[in-house]
Amino acid sequence: MNPSLSIEEQVLLERALQAARDTRFLAVEAGIRHDAARLFASAFGNETAFLVADQRTYAAAGRDVQESFRRAGIACAEPFLFGPEVYAEHSFVEALQSALAANRAIPVAIGSGTINDLTKLAAHRLGRPYMVAATAASMDGYTAYGASITYRGSKQTFDCPAPRAVLADLEVIARAPAEMNAAGYADLLAKGVAGADWILADAAGAEAIHPAVWTTVQSFLPAWIDRPGGIVRAESACLQRLIVGLMMSGFAMQAARSSRPASGADHQFSHLWDMQHHTHNGAAPSHGFKVGIGTLASLALYEALLRRDLASLDIDAAVAAWSSWEQVEARITLLLGSGELAEKAKEETRAKYPTPDVLYAQLQRLRDGWPALRERLQQHLFPFRNARALLREAGCPHQPEQIGISRQRLRHSYEQAYYIRRRFTVLDFAMRLGVFDATLDELFGPAGAWAKEGGQS
Repeated sequence: MNPSLSIEEQVLLERALQAARDTRFLAVEAGIRHDAARLFASAFGNETAFLVADQRTYAAAGRDVQESFRRAGIACAEPFLFGPEVYAEHSFVEALQSALAANRAIPVAIGSGTINDLTKLAAHRLGRPYMVAATAASMDGYTAYGASITYRGSKQTFDCPAPRAVLADLEVIARAPAEMNAAGYADLLAKGVAGADWILADAAGAEAIHPAVWTTVQSFLPAWIDRPGGIVRAESACLQRLIVGLMMSGFAMQAARSSRPASGADHQFSHLWDMQHHTHNGAAPSHGFKVGIGTLASLALYEALLRRDLASLDIDAAVAAWSSWEQVEARITLLLGSGELAEKAKEETRAKYPTPDVLYAQLQRLRDGWPALRERLQQHLFPFRNARALLREAGCPHQPEQIGISRQRLRHSYEQAYYIRRRFTVLDFAMRLGVFDATLDELFGPAGAWAKEGGQS
């Protein structure tokens, strides 16, 4: 038990770990990297370890992890170190898989998002479990089912199990670059939008909420994000709650075998910009920072839609105005061109494209349940202004221009993001209501959330 967490949080964490499909061991404490070998032995017995890192993560934690294996007398193969150019792209998976295939050792990923996802997929393809030592509280993928990898120009989630064992050394995480832990904070804040999108999908009859999975992510989210300044100051208690919140999100994704519990429209903006190979000042903004702006974009859309009264919604008119599939395909080509991104968008959109009967039933459910649904969403969501203030205090970008996205591009991104994923979100809600363009006019108008280019309010 750790005194930084409430008894209720500790109980929920233990239950989530017990219910996890893949992860059996979790240690979040200061100095745990020096005891990595013991955790490895508990999870894998007398197997040989194979450390995977890059030069920075090896210096941050890998050397100490390797030393713990030496002291414990556990065999450890020569570490596999990626160069500074490494990123979550399929060719790096292939390189690691080739190195792993030369032995039967158990991979131990030492790093954050990129190293974890590359190791996760490579290990899975060789039929092996793996362990991860987190070096930053930068994202929720440590304990998540699936790996997010760019393949043939498209950001894709490959099905593969989460690690069997996870350690997160709070000393290492406190020394991580401040922007990495800030990115993790933005990723955790986004769970509010992910939850709201699940509420919408459930109300529309598109995807039912799983109560236990929902509780894993949402029940303590306000407490996990209520001290953003502590993330900037690298306060141990704040970092622990951040990493626990991120781990819990991963456990929820394990249980659901889907990213639905932790990823909504907020992530669709981030994935879109990934797939467009967006860079700012010569580098790709972090996943968390892109998700943070996606969260604000989603919240702005929610607030505009929640001001509407659906009691007068003309469902017959909305169904009659619904675009044919041929029109949708033409629109995707216009927005995204004719390459792999457009083809992926057509595949994803086709998977969620409703027949007139399905659309009618969804709109009827949403209209009839709107008073209670609107109240639930209003109680669940953080206001746009509050979320922007939290991001600012945590040291995160809180305006799109801070990650190189102009207001004009952000407006285009709303519709583009709608097409790239089959998941029902607030973007689908606005599109099905037939108010997508009108609502964007409001958001980008003189009094809208995105009124001022480059504003810092």
